[in-house]
Amino acid sequence: MPARLPSSPRVFPHVFHLAASAALALALVAPQADAAPRKPAPGKKPVATVAKRATAPSAVRAARKGTAAAPRLAARSARAPVRAAVPERLSFGQIAGLHKASDPLDLKSSVALVMDQDTKEVLLSKNDRAVLPIASLTKLMTGLLISEAHLPMDEPLTITQDDVDTEKHSGSRLMVGSTLTRGELLHLALMSSENRAAHALGRTFPGGMPAFVERMNAKARLLGMTDTRYVEPTGLSSQNQSSAQDLAALVNVAHADPLLRELSTSPGHEVAVGNRVLQYNNTNRLVKSPVWDIGLQKTGYISEAGRCLVMQTQVAGRKLIMVFLDSAGKFSRLGDAERVRSWVEATASGAGSVLTAGGPASLKP
Repeated sequence: MPARLPSSPRVFPHVFHLAASAALALALVAPQADAAPRKPAPGKKPVATVAKRATAPSAVRAARKGTAAAPRLAARSARAPVRAAVPERLSFGQIAGLHKASDPLDLKSSVALVMDQDTKEVLLSKNDRAVLPIASLTKLMTGLLISEAHLPMDEPLTITQDDVDTEKHSGSRLMVGSTLTRGELLHLALMSSENRAAHALGRTFPGGMPAFVERMNAKARLLGMTDTRYVEPTGLSSQNQSSAQDLAALVNVAHADPLLRELSTSPGHEVAVGNRVLQYNNTNRLVKSPVWDIGLQKTGYISEAGRCLVMQTQVAGRKLIMVFLDSAGKFSRLGDAERVRSWVEATASGAGSVLTAGGPASLKP
Protein backbone atom coordinates (compact mmCIF):
# COMPACT_ATOMS: atom_id res chain seq x y z
CA MET A 1 0.00 0.00 0.00
CA PRO A 2 1.40 3.46 -0.89
CA ALA A 3 2.15 5.62 2.07
CA ARG A 4 0.01 8.72 2.37
CA LEU A 5 0.92 12.11 3.59
CA PRO A 6 -1.19 13.34 6.51
CA SER A 7 -3.84 15.84 5.44
CA SER A 8 -2.70 18.27 8.15
CA PRO A 9 0.97 17.66 9.08
CA ARG A 10 1.70 18.75 12.66
CA VAL A 11 5.19 19.84 11.76
CA PHE A 12 4.01 22.63 9.47
CA PRO A 13 2.36 24.99 12.00
CA HIS A 14 5.41 24.65 14.30
CA VAL A 15 7.91 25.37 11.51
CA PHE A 16 5.84 28.22 10.15
CA HIS A 17 5.51 29.78 13.63
CA LEU A 18 9.27 29.66 14.25
CA ALA A 19 10.07 31.09 10.80
CA ALA A 20 7.59 33.90 11.22
CA SER A 21 8.89 34.73 14.71
CA ALA A 22 12.49 34.81 13.48
CA ALA A 23 11.62 37.07 10.55
CA LEU A 24 9.70 39.45 12.81
CA ALA A 25 12.54 39.60 15.35
CA LEU A 26 15.04 40.36 12.57
CA ALA A 27 12.86 43.14 11.20
CA LEU A 28 12.57 44.75 14.64
CA VAL A 29 16.31 44.54 15.43
CA ALA A 30 17.70 45.59 12.03
CA PRO A 31 16.53 49.24 12.04
CA GLN A 32 18.04 49.76 15.51
CA ALA A 33 21.37 48.32 14.41
CA ASP A 34 21.65 50.25 11.14
CA ALA A 35 20.32 53.69 12.07
CA ALA A 36 22.61 56.13 13.88
CA PRO A 37 21.07 57.91 16.90
CA ARG A 38 19.91 61.49 16.27
CA LYS A 39 20.35 64.45 18.64
CA PRO A 40 17.89 67.34 18.49
CA ALA A 41 19.36 70.70 17.38
CA PRO A 42 19.84 73.31 20.12
CA GLY A 43 16.67 75.23 20.82
CA LYS A 44 14.49 72.81 18.90
CA LYS A 45 12.09 70.26 20.24
CA PRO A 46 12.76 66.63 19.39
CA VAL A 47 11.00 65.54 16.23
CA ALA A 48 8.28 62.96 16.87
CA THR A 49 9.24 59.61 15.42
CA VAL A 50 6.23 59.27 13.14
CA ALA A 51 7.19 57.40 9.99
CA LYS A 52 6.07 59.00 6.72
CA ARG A 53 6.56 58.01 3.10
CA ALA A 54 7.52 60.50 0.41
CA THR A 55 4.53 61.05 -1.84
CA ALA A 56 4.69 61.93 -5.51
CA PRO A 57 3.86 65.64 -4.94
CA SER A 58 6.58 65.99 -2.28
CA ALA A 59 9.09 64.39 -4.62
CA VAL A 60 8.17 66.91 -7.33
CA ARG A 61 8.57 69.80 -4.89
CA ALA A 62 11.97 68.43 -3.88
CA ALA A 63 13.09 68.33 -7.49
CA ARG A 64 12.03 71.97 -7.96
CA LYS A 65 13.83 73.17 -4.82
CA GLY A 66 17.03 71.35 -5.74
CA THR A 67 19.34 69.41 -3.50
CA ALA A 68 18.32 71.22 -0.32
CA ALA A 69 15.17 69.12 0.01
CA ALA A 70 16.86 65.84 -0.89
CA PRO A 71 18.33 65.13 2.58
CA ARG A 72 14.94 65.68 4.19
CA LEU A 73 13.32 63.20 1.78
CA ALA A 74 16.12 60.69 2.34
CA ALA A 75 15.77 60.97 6.10
CA ARG A 76 12.01 60.63 5.87
CA SER A 77 12.41 57.51 3.72
CA ALA A 78 14.94 56.08 6.19
CA ARG A 79 12.41 56.41 8.99
CA ALA A 80 9.78 54.41 7.01
CA PRO A 81 8.73 51.22 8.80
CA VAL A 82 10.29 47.95 7.68
CA ARG A 83 7.78 45.15 7.18
CA ALA A 84 8.73 41.64 8.17
CA ALA A 85 8.75 39.18 5.28
CA VAL A 86 6.14 36.46 5.59
CA PRO A 87 7.69 33.02 4.96
CA GLU A 88 6.26 31.16 1.97
CA ARG A 89 4.17 28.18 2.93
CA LEU A 90 5.77 24.84 2.20
CA SER A 91 4.01 22.31 0.02
CA PHE A 92 3.31 18.83 1.35
CA GLY A 93 5.95 17.53 -1.06
CA GLN A 94 8.55 19.91 0.30
CA ILE A 95 7.72 18.93 3.88
CA ALA A 96 8.11 15.25 2.94
CA GLY A 97 11.46 15.89 1.20
CA LEU A 98 10.23 14.74 -2.22
CA HIS A 99 12.24 17.42 -4.00
CA LYS A 100 15.43 15.68 -2.90
CA ALA A 101 14.73 12.91 -5.43
CA SER A 102 16.78 13.34 -8.60
CA ASP A 103 15.89 12.45 -12.17
CA PRO A 104 17.81 12.43 -15.47
CA LEU A 105 15.84 15.38 -16.89
CA ASP A 106 16.31 17.59 -13.82
CA LEU A 107 12.58 18.19 -13.50
CA LYS A 108 11.39 20.86 -11.09
CA SER A 109 8.30 18.83 -10.18
CA SER A 110 8.83 16.51 -7.23
CA VAL A 111 6.34 14.03 -8.74
CA ALA A 112 6.18 13.08 -12.42
CA LEU A 113 4.82 10.31 -14.61
CA VAL A 114 5.01 10.01 -18.40
CA MET A 115 3.44 7.00 -20.06
CA ASP A 116 2.40 5.81 -23.51
CA GLN A 117 -1.38 5.99 -23.63
CA ASP A 118 -1.74 3.08 -26.03
CA THR A 119 0.80 0.60 -24.66
CA LYS A 120 0.78 1.82 -21.01
CA GLU A 121 4.59 1.76 -21.13
CA VAL A 122 6.03 4.03 -18.45
CA LEU A 123 8.70 6.26 -19.98
CA LEU A 124 9.52 8.24 -16.87
CA SER A 125 8.45 8.02 -13.26
CA LYS A 126 9.40 10.03 -10.20
CA ASN A 127 7.68 9.54 -6.84
CA ASP A 128 4.65 8.42 -8.85
CA ARG A 129 2.90 6.73 -5.90
CA ALA A 130 3.31 9.64 -3.47
CA VAL A 131 -0.11 10.89 -2.36
CA LEU A 132 -0.32 14.69 -2.43
CA PRO A 133 -2.92 17.46 -2.64
CA ILE A 134 -3.94 17.95 -6.27
CA ALA A 135 -5.50 21.43 -6.23
CA SER A 136 -7.60 22.21 -9.33
CA LEU A 137 -6.75 18.93 -11.02
CA THR A 138 -9.85 18.02 -8.99
CA LYS A 139 -11.95 19.83 -11.60
CA LEU A 140 -11.17 17.11 -14.16
CA MET A 141 -13.22 14.66 -12.09
CA THR A 142 -15.88 17.34 -11.57
CA GLY A 143 -16.13 17.86 -15.31
CA LEU A 144 -16.23 14.13 -16.04
CA LEU A 145 -19.20 13.58 -13.70
CA ILE A 146 -21.13 16.57 -15.03
CA SER A 147 -20.61 15.38 -18.60
CA GLU A 148 -21.56 11.77 -17.83
CA ALA A 149 -24.72 12.86 -15.97
CA HIS A 150 -26.16 14.24 -19.24
CA LEU A 151 -27.69 17.20 -17.42
CA PRO A 152 -29.07 20.00 -19.65
CA MET A 153 -26.11 22.18 -20.57
CA ASP A 154 -28.38 25.12 -21.44
CA GLU A 155 -29.95 25.22 -17.98
CA PRO A 156 -29.25 28.58 -16.27
CA LEU A 157 -27.48 28.34 -12.91
CA THR A 158 -26.95 31.25 -10.51
CA ILE A 159 -23.85 31.83 -8.40
CA THR A 160 -24.81 32.08 -4.71
CA GLN A 161 -23.01 32.94 -1.49
CA ASP A 162 -22.46 29.22 -0.98
CA ASP A 163 -20.10 29.25 -3.97
CA VAL A 164 -17.80 31.89 -2.44
CA ASP A 165 -14.42 30.45 -1.38
CA THR A 166 -14.15 30.25 2.40
CA GLU A 167 -11.16 27.86 2.24
CA LYS A 168 -8.50 30.07 0.61
CA HIS A 169 -10.56 33.27 0.23
CA SER A 170 -9.69 33.47 -3.45
CA GLY A 171 -11.38 36.00 -5.70
CA SER A 172 -13.63 35.52 -8.69
CA ARG A 173 -15.12 37.65 -11.44
CA LEU A 174 -18.35 35.70 -11.15
CA MET A 175 -20.16 37.85 -8.62
CA VAL A 176 -22.90 36.45 -6.40
CA GLY A 177 -26.10 36.66 -8.42
CA SER A 178 -24.38 36.02 -11.77
CA THR A 179 -26.27 33.57 -13.97
CA LEU A 180 -24.67 31.38 -16.62
CA THR A 181 -25.65 28.12 -18.25
CA ARG A 182 -24.32 24.84 -16.93
CA GLY A 183 -22.29 24.48 -20.13
CA GLU A 184 -20.65 27.88 -19.64
CA LEU A 185 -19.79 27.11 -16.02
CA LEU A 186 -18.25 23.80 -17.08
CA HIS A 187 -16.25 25.60 -19.75
CA LEU A 188 -14.84 28.12 -17.26
CA ALA A 189 -14.10 25.45 -14.66
CA LEU A 190 -12.06 23.30 -17.06
CA MET A 191 -10.40 26.03 -19.12
CA SER A 192 -9.83 28.82 -16.59
CA SER A 193 -10.11 26.84 -13.36
CA GLU A 194 -12.99 29.04 -12.15
CA ASN A 195 -13.65 27.96 -8.56
CA ARG A 196 -17.14 29.38 -8.16
CA ALA A 197 -18.15 27.77 -11.44
CA ALA A 198 -16.93 24.36 -10.28
CA HIS A 199 -18.61 24.72 -6.88
CA ALA A 200 -21.91 25.71 -8.48
CA LEU A 201 -21.75 22.61 -10.71
CA GLY A 202 -21.43 20.39 -7.65
CA ARG A 203 -24.01 22.30 -5.59
CA THR A 204 -26.68 22.04 -8.30
CA PHE A 205 -26.04 18.36 -8.99
CA PRO A 206 -29.08 16.13 -8.24
CA GLY A 207 -28.91 15.44 -4.50
CA GLY A 208 -26.74 18.48 -3.82
CA MET A 209 -23.11 18.74 -2.82
CA PRO A 210 -22.98 15.66 -0.53
CA ALA A 211 -24.29 13.47 -3.34
CA PHE A 212 -21.83 14.97 -5.80
CA VAL A 213 -18.79 14.41 -3.57
CA GLU A 214 -19.91 10.84 -2.93
CA ARG A 215 -20.20 10.35 -6.69
CA MET A 216 -16.66 11.71 -7.13
CA ASN A 217 -15.22 9.15 -4.73
CA ALA A 218 -17.34 6.34 -6.14
CA LYS A 219 -16.06 7.13 -9.64
CA ALA A 220 -12.49 7.13 -8.36
CA ARG A 221 -12.99 3.67 -6.86
CA LEU A 222 -14.56 2.47 -10.11
CA LEU A 223 -11.49 3.63 -12.03
CA GLY A 224 -9.15 1.88 -9.60
CA MET A 225 -7.88 5.17 -8.17
CA THR A 226 -7.07 3.70 -4.77
CA ASP A 227 -4.82 6.60 -3.73
CA THR A 228 -7.51 9.22 -4.34
CA ARG A 229 -9.89 11.08 -2.06
CA TYR A 230 -12.19 14.04 -2.76
CA VAL A 231 -13.97 16.28 -0.25
CA GLU A 232 -15.19 19.04 -2.59
CA PRO A 233 -15.31 19.80 -6.35
CA THR A 234 -12.90 22.74 -6.75
CA GLY A 235 -9.55 21.59 -5.37
CA LEU A 236 -9.24 24.47 -2.91
CA SER A 237 -9.09 21.95 -0.06
CA SER A 238 -5.74 20.24 0.54
CA GLN A 239 -7.74 17.16 1.56
CA ASN A 240 -8.37 16.45 -2.13
CA GLN A 241 -5.42 14.12 -2.71
CA SER A 242 -4.19 11.63 -5.29
CA SER A 243 -1.09 10.09 -6.84
CA ALA A 244 0.43 10.47 -10.30
CA GLN A 245 -0.59 6.93 -11.23
CA ASP A 246 -4.22 7.58 -10.26
CA LEU A 247 -4.29 10.86 -12.15
CA ALA A 248 -2.91 9.19 -15.27
CA ALA A 249 -5.87 6.78 -15.13
CA LEU A 250 -8.27 9.73 -14.80
CA VAL A 251 -6.70 11.56 -17.75
CA ASN A 252 -7.00 8.44 -19.88
CA VAL A 253 -10.75 8.16 -19.16
CA ALA A 254 -11.45 11.89 -19.41
CA HIS A 255 -9.70 12.06 -22.78
CA ALA A 256 -12.34 9.70 -24.19
CA ASP A 257 -15.01 12.37 -23.53
CA PRO A 258 -15.24 14.77 -26.53
CA LEU A 259 -16.76 17.57 -24.42
CA LEU A 260 -13.91 17.51 -21.92
CA ARG A 261 -11.34 17.48 -24.72
CA GLU A 262 -12.93 20.51 -26.33
CA LEU A 263 -13.48 22.62 -23.23
CA SER A 264 -10.19 21.91 -21.45
CA THR A 265 -8.09 22.83 -24.50
CA SER A 266 -10.08 25.92 -25.51
CA PRO A 267 -7.63 28.88 -25.72
CA GLY A 268 -10.20 31.41 -24.52
CA HIS A 269 -13.89 32.11 -24.11
CA GLU A 270 -16.18 35.10 -23.60
CA VAL A 271 -19.27 35.00 -21.40
CA ALA A 272 -21.99 37.60 -20.95
CA VAL A 273 -22.80 38.27 -17.30
CA GLY A 274 -25.58 40.82 -17.00
CA ASN A 275 -24.47 43.85 -19.02
CA ARG A 276 -20.80 42.80 -18.93
CA VAL A 277 -18.80 40.58 -21.27
CA LEU A 278 -15.98 38.75 -19.50
CA GLN A 279 -12.98 37.35 -21.36
CA TYR A 280 -11.45 34.18 -19.89
CA ASN A 281 -8.24 32.50 -21.03
CA ASN A 282 -6.77 29.04 -20.61
CA THR A 283 -4.53 28.62 -17.56
CA ASN A 284 -2.19 26.46 -19.67
CA ARG A 285 -0.46 28.60 -22.28
CA LEU A 286 0.89 25.49 -24.06
CA VAL A 287 -2.53 25.05 -25.72
CA LYS A 288 -1.70 28.10 -27.87
CA SER A 289 1.73 26.81 -28.88
CA PRO A 290 2.01 25.48 -32.46
CA VAL A 291 4.57 22.86 -31.39
CA TRP A 292 2.13 21.19 -29.01
CA ASP A 293 -0.76 18.88 -29.92
CA ILE A 294 -2.74 18.69 -26.69
CA GLY A 295 -5.88 16.58 -26.49
CA LEU A 296 -6.77 17.24 -22.82
CA GLN A 297 -5.23 19.26 -20.03
CA LYS A 298 -5.77 20.70 -16.56
CA THR A 299 -3.64 22.86 -14.30
CA GLY A 300 -3.81 23.35 -10.55
CA TYR A 301 -2.28 25.32 -7.72
CA ILE A 302 -2.64 25.81 -4.00
CA SER A 303 0.33 26.31 -1.68
CA GLU A 304 -0.03 22.82 -0.20
CA ALA A 305 0.06 21.21 -3.66
CA GLY A 306 2.55 23.37 -5.52
CA ARG A 307 2.10 23.87 -9.27
CA CYS A 308 0.42 20.89 -10.96
CA LEU A 309 -0.31 19.87 -14.56
CA VAL A 310 -1.82 16.87 -16.34
CA MET A 311 -2.02 16.48 -20.12
CA GLN A 312 -2.78 14.10 -22.93
CA THR A 313 -0.63 14.99 -25.91
CA GLN A 314 0.99 13.60 -29.03
CA VAL A 315 4.76 13.81 -29.30
CA ALA A 316 6.82 12.26 -32.09
CA GLY A 317 3.83 10.18 -33.19
CA ARG A 318 3.17 8.78 -29.70
CA LYS A 319 0.10 9.48 -27.58
CA LEU A 320 1.40 10.36 -24.14
CA ILE A 321 -0.09 11.07 -20.74
CA MET A 322 1.96 13.47 -18.62
CA VAL A 323 1.49 14.18 -14.92
CA PHE A 324 3.52 16.78 -13.01
CA LEU A 325 2.81 17.50 -9.33
CA ASP A 326 4.33 19.83 -6.76
CA SER A 327 6.40 21.90 -9.16
CA ALA A 328 8.48 24.53 -7.39
CA GLY A 329 8.07 27.58 -9.66
CA LYS A 330 5.30 29.49 -11.41
CA PHE A 331 6.28 28.32 -14.91
CA SER A 332 8.35 25.26 -14.01
CA ARG A 333 5.56 22.74 -14.66
CA LEU A 334 5.41 23.99 -18.25
CA GLY A 335 9.19 23.85 -18.43
CA ASP A 336 9.08 20.24 -17.25
CA ALA A 337 6.60 19.41 -20.01
CA GLU A 338 8.92 21.04 -22.55
CA ARG A 339 11.87 19.00 -21.25
CA VAL A 340 9.91 15.78 -21.60
CA ARG A 341 8.75 16.67 -25.12
CA SER A 342 12.30 17.44 -26.25
CA TRP A 343 13.57 14.21 -24.71
CA VAL A 344 10.86 12.07 -26.36
CA GLU A 345 11.56 13.71 -29.73
CA ALA A 346 15.27 13.05 -29.30
CA THR A 347 14.55 9.44 -28.39
CA ALA A 348 12.40 8.99 -31.49
CA SER A 349 15.18 10.34 -33.69
CA GLY A 350 17.71 7.95 -32.16
CA ALA A 351 19.54 10.67 -30.24
CA GLY A 352 18.38 9.43 -26.86
CA SER A 353 17.17 6.37 -25.04
CA VAL A 354 14.15 5.44 -22.97
CA LEU A 355 14.80 5.97 -19.27
CA THR A 356 13.05 5.72 -15.96
CA ALA A 357 13.77 8.25 -13.27
CA GLY A 358 13.61 7.78 -9.51
CA GLY A 359 10.92 5.35 -8.36
CA PRO A 360 8.16 5.70 -5.80
CA ALA A 361 8.90 7.71 -2.67
CA SER A 362 9.38 5.94 0.63
CA LEU A 363 7.16 7.97 2.92
CA LYS A 364 6.09 7.41 6.49
CA PRO A 365 2.33 7.06 6.96
